[in-house]
Amino acid sequence: MDIEGMEVFAIVVVIGLFIVVLKQFGIWEPMSLEDSSDSDLELSMVRHQPEGLDQLQAQTQFTRKELQSLYRGFKNECPSGLVDEETFKTIYSQFFPQGDATTYAHFLFNAFDMDRNGSIRFEDFVLGLSVLLRGSVTEKLRWAFNLYDINKDGYITKEEMLAIMTSIYDMMGRYTLPSVRDDSPFEHVEKFFQKMDRNRDGVVTLDEFIETCQKDENIMASMQLFENVI
Repeated sequence: MDIEGMEVFAIVVVIGLFIVVLKQFGIWEPMSLEDSSDSDLELSMVRHQPEGLDQLQAQTQFTRKELQSLYRGFKNECPSGLVDEETFKTIYSQFFPQGDATTYAHFLFNAFDMDRNGSIRFEDFVLGLSVLLRGSVTEKLRWAFNLYDINKDGYITKEEMLAIMTSIYDMMGRYTLPSVRDDSPFEHVEKFFQKMDRNRDGVVTLDEFIETCQKDENIMASMQLFENVI
């Protein structure tokens, strides 16, 4: 995978890998025709009960039936109603057994854990998924920016970008064909960061991130790959 390929991959990986893992581990299931569109979310004896279906439907781009299906899959995998970081790491480690997915799973978990309480609720999960699957290009890029902005200060530094890229490389880069050299993440970040840091102040703002991505035809084409997957 060359530098340009890594550039596109780094932007869309937050969507593509997450969707693949969800499907692999049954986090969502196809809706049955017998499911009633009038029934509410089934609330079992869990530590955390999600917000009402009507409220979640208003906050997301999912239909009532889709939310019901998502909740059933979520509850099957997470009976407590909450996902902790170790569970997230376990899922990714099982899916990428030949690599080290720990750090990438940590970064992705933090992007979904919006209230920073160490667990992902169904609401966190479905709000993020709605953006990744049904959001506008700008909304998806905002979500990706939040992933790269590790300390959540509103800027992406070169060190933060390198940390994300290295975590992706550690998870799967060594097993791509052709293989990626050990210095590829650093080379990629040097090139991509210079491209994004338009005013050369040493940080990438949200506006710079979105503008750069929107002007890249490969990134824009890749962003459309995951529409209508459910």
